[in-house]
Amino acid sequence: MVKRLVNKLDQLSTKPIVITKQLLIEELDNFKELEEDFTRSTPFKTGIKSFQPYAKDVKSEIKIIADPKAQIDMKGKTDDFLKYFRNRYKRIERILKERADVRDVISISDALKVSINEEVKIIGIVTQKRERKNTILLQIEDLTSTATVFISPKTNRSVIDEAESILCDQVICVLVKKSKNDLFIAQKLILPDIPKRVTQRSSENICAVLISDLHVGSKTFLKKEFSRFISWINGEIGNNNQRVLAGRVKYVIIAGDLVDGIGVYPNQERELSINNIYEQYEIVARFLEQIPEYVDIIVIPGNHDATRQALPQPAIPKKYVEPLINLDNLILLGNPARIQLHGVSILVYHGQSLDDIIGSVPKITYQNLDRSISKAMKLLLRSRHLAPVYGNKTSLAPESKDQLIIENVPDILHMGHVHVFGYENYRGTLIINSGTWQTQTDYQRKKDVTPTPAIAPIINLKTFELFPKMFF
Repeated sequence: MVKRLVNKLDQLSTKPIVITKQLLIEELDNFKELEEDFTRSTPFKTGIKSFQPYAKDVKSEIKIIADPKAQIDMKGKTDDFLKYFRNRYKRIERILKERADVRDVISISDALKVSINEEVKIIGIVTQKRERKNTILLQIEDLTSTATVFISPKTNRSVIDEAESILCDQVICVLVKKSKNDLFIAQKLILPDIPKRVTQRSSENICAVLISDLHVGSKTFLKKEFSRFISWINGEIGNNNQRVLAGRVKYVIIAGDLVDGIGVYPNQERELSINNIYEQYEIVARFLEQIPEYVDIIVIPGNHDATRQALPQPAIPKKYVEPLINLDNLILLGNPARIQLHGVSILVYHGQSLDDIIGSVPKITYQNLDRSISKAMKLLLRSRHLAPVYGNKTSLAPESKDQLIIENVPDILHMGHVHVFGYENYRGTLIINSGTWQTQTDYQRKKDVTPTPAIAPIINLKTFELFPKMFF
């Protein structure tokens, strides 16, 4: 409680000369309320030992493998999109050709010359998708020519099921049978996908907390619940087992949307409790500075943060987050970023492109995201790209190199954005969407989105056990 009182006094614009009895009583009441709320879901035992965090004696091992802030071309022009998509095609084509079932692929121009009914494999980027009754037409092209692929359930029901999830601008391989003119009949669709693999593990028995979407500055920000999380990570609340778990936390990774921002959507000011972007980040800093200094905090931006909207995003500019820069244990990276913690590869991405998948892929809707969010994230892994679709809801920067390709398969894929918690292990990669620290907004209410707030996914980097800890 003394620490909480000191922090509170430190946050006051006008600090009192003396600590009055009334101030102590008010803070004691606040602490009791916080403790009572927390113990409803996590019993607090009296008489437990003092907090001795295991992670405090573990040396940090952080490697920044890929951070777009060092490579972003802020002066990109529309003409650069030609280079961008050529780069995407060539690199994902290379990934596809690593598959044993794709090595006999030929170019589309050569495929157009084969005899009718002959089977060949071609690789192309999907430029158009048209659905008519029970059939699908895909327009695909490579660097040599263009072809139309006809997909019908009469050929193979599994092919049409796979085709329903195909996105425009994906690079795919298709086993086809030659028909008339430039028409091919699809026999099989092959996505780049990720191979089955053995996950890298840490030799140290330590944990990482994966959170996102704080939305500080919004009226719906869960201040009490996030304060409870801060108290827990300091070992101030929770039973013995929970305090042991808190003591194992060495890293906190925040996948964007630290603040609610200003002018992100129409009439946003009506839903703000703080309408100054600098003050929003100042409050974020006051929360994060309470995290123990032996815990490293890694932060990327989201679409509500004060940086450019187009992907990839550079790190939040220093002029907005000056209070955060003063934290010695905090690292600011761009979106997406790839890091290694004690040898464990983690791809951190805010997740803006999930909006392009939701509603366009069968059985993935805003209404059932609690059951289908991992399916949406899995599709990005299977595409080997974090934002395949151009010209929809996700803005992509015109750059000569596509920095959103998933060339190196991560051990963990951490995302947020949609405010719904979910996870799944797919072919050795643990995919996690960390939910939010904000209650339902008017925008979400209109879309019938039900968020799952105040959940902190905690992953043991040695055992890969996942502990979804609730703070509401």
